[in-house]
Amino acid sequence: MANGDAVTVVPVAAEVTAQQAAEILGVSRPFVIRLVDEGKLACRLVGTHRRIPLVDLLAFKQANRAERRAIAAELTAEAQELGFDYK
Repeated sequence: MANGDAVTVVPVAAEVTAQQAAEILGVSRPFVIRLVDEGKLACRLVGTHRRIPLVDLLAFKQANRAERRAIAAELTAEAQELGFDYK
């Protein structure tokens, strides 16, 4: 908020569709469905439609971001050890 970013207030128990989850994560809907099928994202079925708890989705997004940053830092350190220069 201090940066002037938009803020959306949602109920704690909010759920999103697989398509909305895909948009939040920046991935395809089939990839989100794969994450659900692999047990990496929780969901409940409403008929044949998946509903993903927003709190779980945001926790997944944060954990995934932290994991990617750690991997990038590790790769950068290895590249520097090998003498690669990325300028």
